[in-house]
Amino acid sequence: MKTLPSLPALRAFEAVARLGSVVKAAAELHVTHGAVSQQLRALEDHLGLALLRRHGKRLTVTEDGRIYALRLRLALGDVAAATADVLSLPRPDELIVAVLPSFGAHWLVRRLPRFRAARPDLKITLRAGLDLVDFQVERVDAAIRMGPGGWEGTSQIQLFMDELVAVASPAFNGGRLPRTPAEFVAAPLIRSVESWSAWLAAVGLPDSLPAGPVYSDSNLVIEALRQGQGVSLTRRSLVHDAVGRGELVYLSDITVPYANPYWLVWPQRSEGTAKLAAFRGWLENEVRDYRREAAAPVSTP
Repeated sequence: MKTLPSLPALRAFEAVARLGSVVKAAAELHVTHGAVSQQLRALEDHLGLALLRRHGKRLTVTEDGRIYALRLRLALGDVAAATADVLSLPRPDELIVAVLPSFGAHWLVRRLPRFRAARPDLKITLRAGLDLVDFQVERVDAAIRMGPGGWEGTSQIQLFMDELVAVASPAFNGGRLPRTPAEFVAAPLIRSVESWSAWLAAVGLPDSLPAGPVYSDSNLVIEALRQGQGVSLTRRSLVHDAVGRGELVYLSDITVPYANPYWLVWPQRSEGTAKLAAFRGWLENEVRDYRREAAAPVSTP
């Protein structure tokens, strides 16, 4: 079995076949056109095949060359993809976690300094996004997801169930805040895509709301609340810290469970790694503290 041709020769031929010019191929590969011509001759000698026909300074690709160039293009693409994949693999001293933007911004990031203090040896990368991470494609160590659980090909632990709470800025309406559910619904509403049906049923109000702005991203809802633009129902996990800092206040002690819990999810390749074990242990402790705080009775103005 013949040894494989050299990679520079293969790249040179693929570029010439695709571009139709030794000069253009040399410019793309950042070598001289003489070097490209030499690689082409070496490749043909190695294979014992004519890949190109020379008509003076003009080149045409033979049928053997055409088929070979197409297969090479695919193979070189695979090599490039494999190289990118292996370079993007998380290292033992690097922890990459995919997270929902709202949860990352309003819950995780504020607690993360404690993990960094405990594990200064780990480089931490948060990858925020709304799309479900495909662990086979996106090389991350773990993800924090919201949903029903049971994702195929992963291990997972439930972190906590969330709940919907009524909130506003303490400066909303000049500090004259709604004190009853009816007053709450009558105020300017900042709505997300979350359903308010369960909360309205819990407070004994009909499942109908006046028209108002609807924001598809929870970060927009929270920013509008901070600006005192209105009142809203949102997930407690996203406003708990802001309430603690006095930026927002709870308007009702009536809460309803949110449909989907938060989960820590990881692929098989992360199983048993020291960095995942450290992050999981720290996260479970943080969740325990948060759940204890969130279980305290809601204090309203």
